[in-house]
Amino acid sequence: MKLAACFSLTVMVITSAPAFAADEQCRFIEAKQDRDACYQRQEVARVARQKAREAREVEQSKPIEPMSSDDETMARAIRGICRGC
Repeated sequence: MKLAACFSLTVMVITSAPAFAADEQCRFIEAKQDRDACYQRQEVARVARQKAREAREVEQSKPIEPMSSDDETMARAIRGICRGC
């Protein structure tokens, strides 16, 4: 179990490193226009990731099957039935 946890942690660290490296490349660009364009591309990508994350959160928070009024009526009717008296 500990080996699997170590392995998964290692994989997460390795795969997240390139994402951090991509963010830091812009500050080493000497030409101001190119550097600004790099920052602009990163901002667009960040906004897209944020929108995708928000969409996933909204999708996950939705119930699988919303309860209709008929289901609520049936639940109230069943609650009144004595079981195992």
